[in-house]
Amino acid sequence: MMNLFRPKAQQMIGLDIGTRFVKAVVLEKSADNFTLQAYACEPIMGNAFAEREIKDFEAVSHALKKVKLALKNKSKLVAIAVSGSTVLNKVVYMDPGQSDHELESQIELEADSLIPYPLNEVYIDFEELEISNTKNNKVEVLLSAVHKDIVDRRNTLLGEVGYETKIVDVESYALGSAVAQFHPNEADQSTCCINIGATQLQFCVVKNGQVIYTKDHSFGMDTLIKDLSMLFSQERSQIEQQLNENTLPESWKQDSYPMFLANLQQNINRAIQLYISATSAARPKAILICGGAGHLSELTEDLSTDLNISVSAFNPFESMSINEKISQDALDLVSPQLVIAAGLANRSFQPWHI
Repeated sequence: MMNLFRPKAQQMIGLDIGTRFVKAVVLEKSADNFTLQAYACEPIMGNAFAEREIKDFEAVSHALKKVKLALKNKSKLVAIAVSGSTVLNKVVYMDPGQSDHELESQIELEADSLIPYPLNEVYIDFEELEISNTKNNKVEVLLSAVHKDIVDRRNTLLGEVGYETKIVDVESYALGSAVAQFHPNEADQSTCCINIGATQLQFCVVKNGQVIYTKDHSFGMDTLIKDLSMLFSQERSQIEQQLNENTLPESWKQDSYPMFLANLQQNINRAIQLYISATSAARPKAILICGGAGHLSELTEDLSTDLNISVSAFNPFESMSINEKISQDALDLVSPQLVIAAGLANRSFQPWHI
């Protein structure tokens, strides 16, 4: 069992280590009001990841050091998240009324049949959710398992730059936490959010403050970045910066954007169909988007037209107070990329078990 979960103690930095950027968010909370105290978004040079696993430690370490310098925050405690093929999330059904210790013992007894990896190679955690609607006299328990290498490599890097990991979350659930907290919806209404990262399209559905569905799909901004790099004969870091700042030559919108839009629409439609098939839910009437594509000015309108669904960009800081030292214009450029980091920072204000 991962020994990274303890009772709530101190404020944590939400640290999202992506394949192309390291993003960080520091929040404060007073009553029900949040304040964004600091943020950072630094690129990871080169190709530091392969299948979500760190291969170039020096490149990631350099980005982490720049993030720490940009935050100017004394806290050493961080909440991070993992994703990828070695991360398993599964809902299992247990008898109600058990303590965490009793649930842990029962899950360990059944873990061989639940987890497709040798138990000595994974960290395991679980969270009791609610009474099952389909299994009589059972409660739903979310079981999460991740290969130790994924966590240990991140912990090693973080320790080298002076950070201490207090929480290891799953990216799709950190995304859901941000949606539940910073985009409140009416009771019994589902909210669908799609995070468009460099290589992954993460589909998440939240209802009544709980994540009820997640799935990762292999598609992301890399397809567009690579196309633009070839089109303009520039390094990907230059393209990413110009794309963020909206300073690319206007010709890209005729040369590269239509194909990217068509592929994105196809992947979103596929994600929606899988969600409907898995849950028997109705087709969503609205979708939030965030991540690397969230700042593309025309994307929400174009997707709304093509999907026949209301699509809007998700800015987790829209209803927050902003530290006076933060430039609002600079924040607006990167806020869609900071959603998972915001969800992780929100863990500072949530109870933890074990």
